[in-house]
Amino acid sequence: MTDIDSLSGALQALSVSTELIEEELKLPLETLLAALLEKKNDAAVEIANSGVLPSLAEVLRSSSPLSCQVALLVAEMAREAAVREPCIEAGLVTVLLPHLSSTDQEMLLNTGRAIGRICFDNSFQQDQLVQSGVIPRLVSIIKQYPENDPLVNVCLLALCNLADMDSAREALAEQGVAEVLTFQLKRAPDAERRHVILEILGALGESDTLKLQFAESGVPEALSEMIRSLQGGSDPHDLCSIKIASNLIVSLLLGDESMQKCFGEGSGVVYQDVLSWLQSSNTQLQLSGALAIANFARNDSNCVKMLDLGVVPHILTLLEQHVDEGDVSVQHAGLSALRNLAIPATNKVRMLEDGVTERIKSLLRSDMPPVQFKLLGTLRMMVDGHEEAALVLGRDAVLLARVMEWCEAKDHAGVRGESSRLLAALIRHSRSAEVVHAVAKADGVRHLISMATSEHVIMQNEALVSLAIASAIDIESMKEAFRDSELLTMLKEMLEDPLGAIEVKFSALGLICSLANSSVMKEELHSVNMKESLSKLTEHSNSKLASQAISILASLGDSS
Repeated sequence: MTDIDSLSGALQALSVSTELIEEELKLPLETLLAALLEKKNDAAVEIANSGVLPSLAEVLRSSSPLSCQVALLVAEMAREAAVREPCIEAGLVTVLLPHLSSTDQEMLLNTGRAIGRICFDNSFQQDQLVQSGVIPRLVSIIKQYPENDPLVNVCLLALCNLADMDSAREALAEQGVAEVLTFQLKRAPDAERRHVILEILGALGESDTLKLQFAESGVPEALSEMIRSLQGGSDPHDLCSIKIASNLIVSLLLGDESMQKCFGEGSGVVYQDVLSWLQSSNTQLQLSGALAIANFARNDSNCVKMLDLGVVPHILTLLEQHVDEGDVSVQHAGLSALRNLAIPATNKVRMLEDGVTERIKSLLRSDMPPVQFKLLGTLRMMVDGHEEAALVLGRDAVLLARVMEWCEAKDHAGVRGESSRLLAALIRHSRSAEVVHAVAKADGVRHLISMATSEHVIMQNEALVSLAIASAIDIESMKEAFRDSELLTMLKEMLEDPLGAIEVKFSALGLICSLANSSVMKEELHSVNMKESLSKLTEHSNSKLASQAISILASLGDSS
């Protein structure tokens, strides 16, 4: 290519001449640019291999009137991945950076494109850019020229490529970038621009500092407004924007302060929009709405307020829509929201009065383990500390029959565990003879005994306490299952296990004490020589445990 030869020679003479050389350079530069713009085969590689790159760097370093044209040339060359490394080696990034302070918008555009393309997918170079202070310059350019769409686009793409880096996030936090991005989101001319901004917000939103900054700068409200404007359409790009934006709002609500600001005591714009998502026909918005409610329901005052404002019927209606062949994720999220809302004691009473337990029982027919697991956890939370709810559910034969099936779920340990925990909770919180009898009749006692041998201490304790309560209330309903499962032998092993948890030994003693009050079971305690195991415990280093063992020995007729 003779143009390259003439360009190389002219550039070498640059330090000697001024205006004449610039005139001589102009035509060859235009020729090369034309070749690149016309996408002539291997033009970029030929230019890079010609040895002209250091000379181009010299033009940029000298701030020649031709710098703008050279920056454009470099930007077009750098579309080709093969020339990016040679551009870096020739020092082009270093000499381009100062031009980001130019007042010429065309120069800024060409420079931004050149740097962005050269450093694309090069983490080392991107880190160098951040260290050299490129973040404040990019944000400043967007602030200075907010209406220059091509220039704004270049800066946003650059920020998007850098936003995953911790150093870039720190720099952006100092720049008040939230307001800039919010303004650009509101005026985004197309889906492509929206997606770039959403991607930046998503990457930055992982930082708790920026979550709060975003909330204070109105980012969630801007996202919510954007979703409102796009709802009802079928354009795939718009639907994609809705999905990204709604997911982002859910993510921003993970920060306590940002969540509380969005809630606004139940009158916040974002909270109000989230309620409307629950009633949307868009499954993605339904999912995000349920997840957002679960995030809002992270403290008691919010939970009580949301119940006052009538959120529960919306969640129940949503769940009922998805019972048969519905979306598992929506059901899972809806149940998470209900579970969180049921944590405050006052809410449990009101939710029972509102018929929540009756309505969510429709989900019992679900054959999806994630839904089963979450439903069981929600029901357990409903009865926690709430006698009436435990009584209502504990006497429900249909519910108990389904729970028995799930207690035997071979392929899902979580469902199996949650089923047994619900049975234990029904007995512990109701302390009712009717419930004990119903659980025994449904063949639930053996599952509680099996739960007592769990590897999780909390589950062992829940099982042992529920068995002790059940034994004290209705030993006749329990004794057959106790014999079949060899419960007493298991209790002996628990007491004698040198590695057993102290709290488990306490719970085991509580059950043995309950059994010792029954003449039938007292005989069986003697037959397995339970006194021997109790005697060993009387010398335990834990004085309370030893004292309880002595007390039970006395009740068994041996005070030694």
